[in-house]
Amino acid sequence: MAIKLELFAIFMLSLSFFSSTILASDSGDVNWWCDKTPYPAPCKYFMSHGGHKYNAPKKKSEFQKMAMQVAMERALTAQSHNKWLGSKCRNEREKAAWADCLKQYQDTIQQLNQTLDPATKCTDFDQQTWLSTALTNLDTCRAGFVELGVSDFVLPLMSNNVSKLISNSLAMKNDIPEKHTYKEGFPSWVKAGDRRLLQSTSTAAKANLVVAQDGSGNYKTIKAAIEAAAKRSGSGRYVIHVKKGVYKENIEIGNKMKNIMLVGDGLRNTIITGSRSVGGGFTTFNSATVAVTGEGFIARGITFRNTAGPQNHQAVALRSGSDLSVFYQCSFEGYQDTLYVHSQRQFYKECYIYGTVDFIFGNAAVVLQNCMIYARRPMDKQKNVVTAQGRTDPNQNTGISIHNSRVMAATDLKPVLSSFKTYLGRPWKEYSRTVYLGTYLDTLVDSAGWLEWDGNFALNTLYYGEYKNFGPGSSTSGRVKWRGYRVITSATEASKFSVANFIAGQSWLPATGVPFRSGL
Repeated sequence: MAIKLELFAIFMLSLSFFSSTILASDSGDVNWWCDKTPYPAPCKYFMSHGGHKYNAPKKKSEFQKMAMQVAMERALTAQSHNKWLGSKCRNEREKAAWADCLKQYQDTIQQLNQTLDPATKCTDFDQQTWLSTALTNLDTCRAGFVELGVSDFVLPLMSNNVSKLISNSLAMKNDIPEKHTYKEGFPSWVKAGDRRLLQSTSTAAKANLVVAQDGSGNYKTIKAAIEAAAKRSGSGRYVIHVKKGVYKENIEIGNKMKNIMLVGDGLRNTIITGSRSVGGGFTTFNSATVAVTGEGFIARGITFRNTAGPQNHQAVALRSGSDLSVFYQCSFEGYQDTLYVHSQRQFYKECYIYGTVDFIFGNAAVVLQNCMIYARRPMDKQKNVVTAQGRTDPNQNTGISIHNSRVMAATDLKPVLSSFKTYLGRPWKEYSRTVYLGTYLDTLVDSAGWLEWDGNFALNTLYYGEYKNFGPGSSTSGRVKWRGYRVITSATEASKFSVANFIAGQSWLPATGVPFRSGL
């Protein structure tokens, strides 16, 4: 108890020191710039009391760079402080949430680092993506403590101003829209070599490593193959062929592992399965059967499954925080929180997604194209909700765009369809953003279309749109009347959420070889 009070006193003392020094600080024109940000107070304080004093910038881009540097300094300080908090955790749940946070801070530091690194040559779109991700990571850190019911002690000690400083950097974004070109039906971030690999029927023959349970490959487990791949030299495309079989494994492909490609023998034959869940003591973030953060990840012909069941609540089949990642002809099976599109730019093509509550969720900039989305039978008295998008800041370039897809009832829901309501989405966070474009909505979709999260929360600030959907559940006449919901009638507005514009697909997808439609 004494330690708890002592730590609380230090925390309160630092807060009072912070507020009194803001009043005293005067950094001339830096204050003028700080006043243009969402959080002027920490901006003014850290610009004048950081590792070095910042001179007044002449233009917005200079100030944004300064704001990012300040955010980076504070993130590094927070990370070293947070490491020290591990010994203060009182139980396994606190330790689980704390361990996630260490990862999240490490990832945030990496995102800020590559944004600031002149060698990266990042575009405005890259910068906005990576800052959006950095902010999402810290929101995820906080969420872990809340969902495990341990937010009273360690979480307040982790309080710092890093999120606010990243929001300030995001607010200074460049308003010039980017133009993106398309090539052979892919976002342009997919290079020619990757494009050939995705479309080729003999990709498995080009594998660097083979995983086979019968001993006919290099390894019997995917985990062993991933560990071997981590020791490779260079960061070019690295193909791992996972032969047919049911692999009971939890797999993590980390930040340092770029351009990994997993090729299965088809989604009915190659299955990766796990059963971690929040009910089982894991955070949502750490419940994933497969988690990927390494840039440029590709998967083809694989099923990602979580068998924890609806009674164990959040249980993720796949979590992706991999920038410029592609999932082609894959399946994602779970109940609550099946597919965690956590952050960064992602593209899903011809995939199957099964779940019940919030089963496509997260804060990536993601397009799902030509996908089959199946609502399953939930627990009694539950409602099905397809999406829960997690944008917390109006300047994040994130959202879920579902294009040319189908929303239908899975076989276990069909016989009891009248007993359960199904909705297109609900606002997990304040600026939640989701659109359905040219998608078939079957009879299971409730006439209101969308569901509240908690009373009036986010109904004015969210952005939910429907454009040229069809099918028995697509009529918009009975839809919700929230200020943030709109029936999109303009092709210009709808095209903001196309592969070309929303995820700058023309610049990276062509190289993967996944066929895609760049426009509407």
